[in-house]
Amino acid sequence: MPPATRRQTQETRLGLVRRARRTVRVLAEGYPGAHCELNFTNPLELLVAVVLSAQCTDKRVNEVTPALFRRYRTAADYAGADRTELEELIRPTGFFRNKATSLMGLGAALVERFDGQVPGRQADLVTLPGVGRKTANVVLGDAFGVPGITVDTHFGRLVRRWGWTQEEDPVKVEHAVGALIERKDWTIASHRVIFHGRRVCHARTPACGACLLAPLCPSYGIGQVDPDKAAKLVKGEEAEHLIALAERVRAGEKLG
Repeated sequence: MPPATRRQTQETRLGLVRRARRTVRVLAEGYPGAHCELNFTNPLELLVAVVLSAQCTDKRVNEVTPALFRRYRTAADYAGADRTELEELIRPTGFFRNKATSLMGLGAALVERFDGQVPGRQADLVTLPGVGRKTANVVLGDAFGVPGITVDTHFGRLVRRWGWTQEEDPVKVEHAVGALIERKDWTIASHRVIFHGRRVCHARTPACGACLLAPLCPSYGIGQVDPDKAAKLVKGEEAEHLIALAERVRAGEKLG
């Protein structure tokens, strides 16, 4: 690569890093209370909830888990579960037969290899039935405080819209984004990106005209740009706060 081209590439990369990190700061203003939206009280409960969340909303999982967690309190409980009973409890989450198989296998593996405890290393977590990198990163970040990037459909959609990466493979997306933002921010930034995807930057019609990230987004305009119409698309209890921030941005205020 010629020196001039290399220098241009380095400058472009630096600009992307700056934009990504400012985006993270702006999201912090928009979603100061962002968190894992699955309810849990310990690593095992979180691990089970994430397994159940595949092809299912967090809201539905949270409706199912109270009874599930009362019935199954340890890894051994899942390992020795009555399949029919377990399937019936988790039926509303969909794919309940496959998920029951995963939970029973998960319990058995934890008992046999980890003394019934959820391990705190990604290398160990991804060896468990039904557990991939996304699940492992959620558990590490929210149950163990180990920074991790959670690449779900919302996260992947948004970082591609922002031009942070064009990769589709979740592992490649994880590595690409991890190189742009500080490691200490990986977990909370993941939650905030996902919150934004659920509340503002929707898959079909993003609320561009009511988005606090409008000046930073190279995809601005692919959704509804009229502020009043866009405001009606904003979801969640943060809607009023988010719309007010977007109004400040339109007035010329620089966030982040």
